[in-house]
Amino acid sequence: MNTSLRLALLLSLAMLVPTAGVVGDSNWPEWRGPARTGVSTETGLPSSWSPAGQNLAWKVPYGGRSAPVVFGDHLYLQNTVGTGATEQERLMCFHADTGKLLWEQRYNIFTSDVPAHRLAWASPAVDPASGNVIAISANGLLMALSPAGKLLWERSLAEEVGMWTTHGGRMSSPIIDGNQVIVSGLTFSWGQYAAGAHRFMSFDKTNGEMLWISAPEGRPTDTIYANPFIAMVNGTRMFFSGGSDGAMHALKVATGEPVWNWLVSKRGLNTAALVVGEDVIVSHSEENVISNEMGMLAAVPASSTGMLSDKGARWLVRGVQAGYASPVTDGERIYVLDNGGVLFAFDLKSGKELWKESIGTIAKASPVLADGKLYLGTENTGDAGGKFYIIRPHADKAEILDQDWLGTPQKSEQIIASPIVARGRVYVASMDALYAIGPKAAPAAPGSGSGTGNRGPGESNDVAAASGPPAFILVTPTEVLAKPGQAVALSVRAFDAKGNAVANPGTATWTLEGLKGTVADGKFTTDAATPGQAGLVKAAIGSVSGTARIRVVPDLPWMFDFEDGKEAPPAQWVNAAGKFAVRDLDGSKVLVKLAENPFAFAKRCRPFFGPTDLSDYTIQADVRGLDKRRQMGDIGIVAQRYELVLFGNHQRLELQPWQPEVERTVKVDYKWNPNAWYTMKLEVQSMGSGRVRARAKVWPKGETEPAAWTIERIDPIGSLKGAPGLYADAPSQAGGGSELYYDNIKVFKNAGK
Repeated sequence: MNTSLRLALLLSLAMLVPTAGVVGDSNWPEWRGPARTGVSTETGLPSSWSPAGQNLAWKVPYGGRSAPVVFGDHLYLQNTVGTGATEQERLMCFHADTGKLLWEQRYNIFTSDVPAHRLAWASPAVDPASGNVIAISANGLLMALSPAGKLLWERSLAEEVGMWTTHGGRMSSPIIDGNQVIVSGLTFSWGQYAAGAHRFMSFDKTNGEMLWISAPEGRPTDTIYANPFIAMVNGTRMFFSGGSDGAMHALKVATGEPVWNWLVSKRGLNTAALVVGEDVIVSHSEENVISNEMGMLAAVPASSTGMLSDKGARWLVRGVQAGYASPVTDGERIYVLDNGGVLFAFDLKSGKELWKESIGTIAKASPVLADGKLYLGTENTGDAGGKFYIIRPHADKAEILDQDWLGTPQKSEQIIASPIVARGRVYVASMDALYAIGPKAAPAAPGSGSGTGNRGPGESNDVAAASGPPAFILVTPTEVLAKPGQAVALSVRAFDAKGNAVANPGTATWTLEGLKGTVADGKFTTDAATPGQAGLVKAAIGSVSGTARIRVVPDLPWMFDFEDGKEAPPAQWVNAAGKFAVRDLDGSKVLVKLAENPFAFAKRCRPFFGPTDLSDYTIQADVRGLDKRRQMGDIGIVAQRYELVLFGNHQRLELQPWQPEVERTVKVDYKWNPNAWYTMKLEVQSMGSGRVRARAKVWPKGETEPAAWTIERIDPIGSLKGAPGLYADAPSQAGGGSELYYDNIKVFKNAGK
């Protein structure tokens, strides 16, 4: 590329990304890069290479489906380790210049339906201000670690907000904006967020406290891995992301307030949003809402408001099935890799197709644009595995500069992860290995990990000053778990209509809704005599108000016999409202898992009772199932992230830490009759050195508890803590289905603890 053309390209790229996103060094701190565009401003990158050694700085035998990220001389990669009964997810840290493994953090998968071959979808994100790294697991464990690998804080979203992770395993990568870490997922929480919906959640990056929850979506269709784009639009810092309801959503970053949505697909969106100039680029590969044609690529004004329709699009092209790989642009053309491995170029202003080039048969990895070249990989090419391509795009064609098979003829390597550009190199992870393409030597001026040159768009130096009165109030932390008699300090933050902070909003008036206790000047003290409750603490400034959601849970022991006159499960439970009811049965009140659920996500569930840091305890419950049309449900209890389940149709008892991974599940035949009560008891005990013993027994209710344990497992990679809960899978059928019943639930510390 000649000097004048290269300068013109760099200038056009600079106009596309926020000012803070044009980095002065070579970091790639999030999945789509420093500006979330999939574009790098680095130059002098390789036009050819060889896995055998040409332009190969290093290679290590660690791959995965998620893309690495680089900050300073640290490269982070999320993948799996071990097989069968010892398989875990992990976050790995390498020296970016040598490939030397510096540290790794391993963690268990639990309370999830995701199987082993679908783990580690998300990429980590690095905070430009501190260098701390944020990661989220396939089952919703959100973690913050220091650059040295020290765990700083974690949030178990499955246990805390009822995040549901399915067989698909799809999980969006976290992003960092200012002081916020933003993630999303399908959740079944409590109170106004009890119903299932894909929700966006913001956390304080320093301590993990929840700042806001936003639920702008309609009915979810599936889990997704769409990633957002953040940009300033007419003085408002905006957040654009596809949702599981098939819509593109626009929110205010500071508050989570919905601004607009555009329903385009009958299934969820998985590609990342991209803001180019005044437009948001939207793509998908599913059935369109207003036609049965598959796929779409469109541009819609970012400054839109309300519920949009197709007529609001600047331009729209149907039939482009790009549902995995996210688009990139050079300022003149948009490049899209469709699901079938065809690379397209479209005119940015009109959406007109300019050219296409077939490079494979299956493609999921998003292209990266850097130094006038596209770097991209395929999952399959012909009958073999993936190929990695270097392509120079022109106005009328794609010039393939280099293409390389990864792996060997005997074992080809699929490329699912997107490549990245950092420190003068291109890094690409196959499912089997990680390659650093470029010079072996360290960059002449490596990133220091500090200063404005390292700031991505996540640093909110673009936020405008407030220009109006308070229009929205946040009470933070917005989700709190407290104990009876505990004092909780809450803060009020006010924002104007554009989502900008108001410095002196005035004095707030505090009230309680559904809670017993006292509140004054932001200090809420829970009622010491009320053992369990849930409700809202409200703060109002004039006519504008905000709330914090408070659950109050006492220390162990607990007893739930459902004789308190309420027709619903305890308000402080997570993932229970709407799925369970309290009903009279044979003269006693019992908890019922309903069989007629509004949609499939509610059929099987795991409600949780309290904090996630409990350990060394026992849960016991009386349970009963029905046989309806020769179908029985599955019923169980959960302790410290271990599940004890009676399977009805299989007449079997199982003890499992992670249901889809069958090698770590212990099974025994157990004949249990419908319409009869049984007592289940599960004890979990930490044994030191990471080992945990889980053992359980089941016997007919009313009989003497047997001395022997029915089932037992010693876990060498044990879960050392976790919330108590229930397991329920009630088949839904016409006429009521196979309901499940629970009574006399007890949770208590193990003897001697």
